[in-house]
Amino acid sequence: MTRFPRGAALAAAVLLIAGCSGGDDEAGDGKASASSLASQKLDWGRCKATSEGPAPGGDWQCATLKVPLDYTNPDDGTIGLALIRSKATGDDERLGSLLFNFGGPGGSGVSMLPSYAGLTSELHERYDLVSWDPRGVAESEGVRCRSDKEIQAGESVDATPDDTAEETAFFKDAADFGAGCEKEAGKLLSHVSTAETARDMDLMRQVLGDQKMHYFGISYGTELGGVYAHLFPKNVGRLVLDAVVDPTADTVGHAKNQTVGFQRALDNYLKSTGQDPEEGTRKIEDLLERIDAEPLATTSGRELTQTLATTGIVLPLYSEQSWPTLTSALEAAEDGDGTELLALADGYNERDPSGRYGTTTHSQRVISCLDQKQRPTREETKKLLPEFREISPVFGEFLGWDTAGWCHDWPVAGLTDSPEVSAPGAEPVLVVGNTGDPATPYEGAQKMAEELGEGVGVVLTWEGEGHGAYGSGSDCVDSTVNSYLLDGTVPKDDKVCT
Repeated sequence: MTRFPRGAALAAAVLLIAGCSGGDDEAGDGKASASSLASQKLDWGRCKATSEGPAPGGDWQCATLKVPLDYTNPDDGTIGLALIRSKATGDDERLGSLLFNFGGPGGSGVSMLPSYAGLTSELHERYDLVSWDPRGVAESEGVRCRSDKEIQAGESVDATPDDTAEETAFFKDAADFGAGCEKEAGKLLSHVSTAETARDMDLMRQVLGDQKMHYFGISYGTELGGVYAHLFPKNVGRLVLDAVVDPTADTVGHAKNQTVGFQRALDNYLKSTGQDPEEGTRKIEDLLERIDAEPLATTSGRELTQTLATTGIVLPLYSEQSWPTLTSALEAAEDGDGTELLALADGYNERDPSGRYGTTTHSQRVISCLDQKQRPTREETKKLLPEFREISPVFGEFLGWDTAGWCHDWPVAGLTDSPEVSAPGAEPVLVVGNTGDPATPYEGAQKMAEELGEGVGVVLTWEGEGHGAYGSGSDCVDSTVNSYLLDGTVPKDDKVCT
């Protein structure tokens, strides 16, 4: 089972603590433990290769930050968070640290930041670029819920079950995944929430020696940034939220938003090829139905199932530059060869040629299932399916069933229906929305700005395609964001870059 992640790392793959001045929420929890840890000294040294990739070399340095496992119970001990940084390169006055989260949830900032830094050279002159693997991710107590063999076996489960037997297999697979996570993570499974990661960020700010939090959050990172602003409004410096998650949406709401977004992106892709979106969608729907009945052969000997084919279609929609790849893969599939779509699905699922899988989706699931309180039942989901199919004949059923399967029989209860991001008294936060974003539809930027509050959320709109706006080819977007981060220049609310 695979949920479409809200993360910039995916788009890049296509292209290749409670502080003393916290808010009124729970920011005081674990104050004594956080206070003592705020004085720790980081032992920066040469970065080593990780499970996510080779050592970056160059001027990159890595360290481990100790944070409380449980901010409400300091006696439960600490866990280590993997950090990476590159010091400011210019001669002008250094502005401090600029912290990045690239989304997921579950994406590794330690592996992602060096490859992203080329887009931020102007910012790098005056900021130390910093990122980290959040708790439960990669080198920070990363959770792996299944072996590679079990992951590949799970890919044979139909994510859009058509009969009782397939439904039984679907929900058994979901329950087995949760049991594997509980066995692997233990107590950590209850302490990987977005709110706890926001507290880790504020402890990180203190240890790094910054008076204010300067932050660049992408995709899920926008939700994390919003939660941080809510918990620590007085500590907000210059925050950029790009590819914005709708903070008002619950589990079903997020699934509907993504159904809208991916169908919108598919329509735009089809128009770019000269096809009528309705007819093109119907053609793809027919292809997926044929694959459901009889999976396609591939040159690797593995079969392309309907679930893997849908996953393969999703990946190129994250970047307009990858649309020609989608055209080629669909044409090959129409001719009976599933090799190209399977390769795209493998890229999405972080499967390398040797059959090893990454763990981003494992971390994504343990974080999101702790965050999300809503747990639709099988019966509730079945009632929702017609609405999902109406929104998108290609993606609707996949995302509709996901609302029931993703956290089915999860070992720990979810915390909230939707995150609290109101931040009265915070400095202006720049909220960047892309009208063609498939994974985090544009409407999320508007909702985030409204929830942050009047005078806090400032919307910048890009009329473009793909997941995220900064670094995607718009000089208008890049210069506006850079001016905000470097000079503190807040653009007029609702500025539009075409």
